[in-house]
Amino acid sequence: MPAAAFNVVRFRVKPGREEAFIEAHRRADPTFKGFVRGSLVKTGERAYCMVGEWDSFDSIVAARPKMIGLLDTFRDDLEDLGGGLGVTDPVSGEVVVDLKP
Repeated sequence: MPAAAFNVVRFRVKPGREEAFIEAHRRADPTFKGFVRGSLVKTGERAYCMVGEWDSFDSIVAARPKMIGLLDTFRDDLEDLGGGLGVTDPVSGEVVVDLKP
């Protein structure tokens, strides 16, 4: 059985655009094959991370074109992160330790 996987994408929202950014995530239809769940986390002033849980890393790879399409619906709400990153700072990988209470 393939290992579960996660993707995390860091964003910084333009001033005055947070409500539109959050609403775009509420309206999202994440019907990606293998997508288990996702959470939008506020990490600071105008700073957010989207954390997605997937059934496998291969599912993340297969969904990338559709995820970019979703990003395109709110790309104008985002600030460039600098350092050559553009408007997102994505990482993803397979679970190596799964902690449970």
